Amino acid sequence: MTSHKAIVSGISGRYAVALFELSLESNALEATESDLSTLKAMLDESADLRDLVASPLYSRDQQSNAIEAVAKEAKLSDLSIKFLGTLAANRRLSALASIIAAFEKLLAHHRGEVRAEVTSARKLTKKQLGDLEKKLKTAVGQDITIDAVVDENLLGGLTVKVGSRMVDDSLKTKLDNLAIAMKGVQ
Repeated sequence: MTSHKAIVSGISGRYAVALFELSLESNALEATESDLSTLKAMLDESADLRDLVASPLYSRDQQSNAIEAVAKEAKLSDLSIKFLGTLAANRRLSALASIIAAFEKLLAHHRGEVRAEVTSARKLTKKQLGDLEKKLKTAVGQDITIDAVVDENLLGGLTVKVGSRMVDDSLKTKLDNLAIAMKGVQ
């Protein structure tokens, strides 16, 4: 348990640790991972679902009934359905996204993987992601799992964050640095 505390913290960390340990004990890590991935995608796609989990205007019963219906419709495992019910009963559904992120960190640590957040101006192709993953694996010395994010404000290039290390090779940062340098020239 001590190693879990070093990886995640706060309310979302405690719930993620509990779900991780329950999944591990019942040999359901892959099923839980799949369920949380489905939930994450559903949260990204549905404003109504985001509203349901975030809004304090819904009562416990309304949230419990609605999230249970969503989970059953998505064919989530019994463990995931019970976990979502517990979150709703404890009024913690608003932390669902951060609980999913904390669970992903725990799972990556369990597998010996390191997560890298890669932000690019355009969606990277599978080949680009594969090449980047190989280079990062060589640099870090561990297996890498990439979380790819698109931010069109970067204009071009990438930012890569692995743990506490960050490399910002975006065109936006280069232009901002050039603008700062040019101000000193006047």
